[in-house]
Amino acid sequence: MTQSLNPEPRSGTPDQPTLAKDLSPFTLFAVAFGFVSIATGIFTAYGSVLLTSGPLGMWTWPIVVVGQLAVALIFGSLAARVPVTGYAYQWVSRLANPVLGWIMGWVSFMFLGVVVVAVDYTIASAILPVLFGYVGTATNAWAITAVVIMLQALLVALSTHATQKVNNTAVTIQLTGMILLVVLLFAVGIATGQFDVANLFTKADIPAESYFGLGSLTQVSPWALGFLIGAFTIVGFESAANLAEETRDPARVVPRAMWQAVLTLGIIGFLFIVAVTGLAGDPVGLAQSATPVADIIQGVLGSFVGKALLVLVVISIFSCGLVITLSGSRLVWAMSRDERFPGWKAWRKINPNRGTPMNATFFMFAIGQIVLGVFSFRTDALFALFSAATLLPACIYAGTVLLYIVKRKQLPPTRGFSLGRWEIPVLVVAVVWLVWELAIFRDESFRASWAYVFVMLAIGAVYFSFLLKKKGVEGLTMPDMASIDSTLDELPQESRRH
Repeated sequence: MTQSLNPEPRSGTPDQPTLAKDLSPFTLFAVAFGFVSIATGIFTAYGSVLLTSGPLGMWTWPIVVVGQLAVALIFGSLAARVPVTGYAYQWVSRLANPVLGWIMGWVSFMFLGVVVVAVDYTIASAILPVLFGYVGTATNAWAITAVVIMLQALLVALSTHATQKVNNTAVTIQLTGMILLVVLLFAVGIATGQFDVANLFTKADIPAESYFGLGSLTQVSPWALGFLIGAFTIVGFESAANLAEETRDPARVVPRAMWQAVLTLGIIGFLFIVAVTGLAGDPVGLAQSATPVADIIQGVLGSFVGKALLVLVVISIFSCGLVITLSGSRLVWAMSRDERFPGWKAWRKINPNRGTPMNATFFMFAIGQIVLGVFSFRTDALFALFSAATLLPACIYAGTVLLYIVKRKQLPPTRGFSLGRWEIPVLVVAVVWLVWELAIFRDESFRASWAYVFVMLAIGAVYFSFLLKKKGVEGLTMPDMASIDSTLDELPQESRRH
């Protein structure tokens, strides 16, 4: 496999490089799988669900999987029509208008900037203290997270080829290891009598009154908060679409990678949640732990096996952060290539020796450090980070699905994936799910998440005002659909379906 970004473009000038199409189907699946990372999501959010929803909150997981699968299918339908790096930013810019497209790109950048910190903070706060037997504090969590973000940025900046190999290996380990972990937890838990089926259906100390209610204008029901674990975990599948220009036959490969990742991770993740919930022992006491899932694994499987599996989880989470950094650098590069990102002249450059968007990668590293500094010394740092990283993709998904609904009769022909007669049912499921998910964020506990959104939007608005003044709306016009057709020249003829 050659490096993904070609420093000597096949056409154009070195200032406007093209992307080499050399990513395999498994690599795309590994990117989507690695970003979603059930180990990351469950280790991050499980404790919060125990506190707010009790063990019964785990049953929201299958609903989230169905909803996100519908979203992934719609994204796949768009990726098969507009296979261009930058995914939602490109789709909205080209199919709606460049102003809305820029907003979508900026929101995507906001998401990638915060989610990498949320993911890496999980390693420092929820796993390493148990693995190495030390007391986790805000200070050591901040320091460790900063180092992890730096290592991921260095790897992505120095070699796309090495990044892909590391992620492919990590995803293989994660798939094998998570299946093994689930089997061991069930087998040992049932054999020793530790698995308690009643735990799966208890609210623990959560009041039963209005548990399944609709809540109020500023507060949602305990059951609704349970959706956070699935909504935070089953995101990032669209990262496969962000590598479309580096993929052979993207119109077929990208959609398949997205829905397969959601479905595979949804099934394995649900089994894992059932296992840890059944083995939770005293859910009320466990909810007070900063490392609940790690405590369960060590308690059931013993110190040696438990720590070995926790090492596997660390590898999985590191891989997740690696893919996020890779995706973020590509988004910044894509927007900079179109001269639509602050400092675009620096971020659109491809390093001639490494063949990577090195400047854009280090820019994402700097953003991660800033976000870490803002959030890390809050007493609820992990909750604030992962809730912000759940709200933003929900906004991106809602905006993209709305675009599909409005433009579906005017979309260019698909080259490899079509919803066919299932289009309307899939759209209905996606809309119902996204409206429900966004409604959850009216709860007052998400103030920090909204604050991050509004501050970043304000920064973006200042720059976009400058951009409009300098170029005008006409100056933001995207290339027409003929430019998309040119990216498909290498596709097999049989993949071009209407």
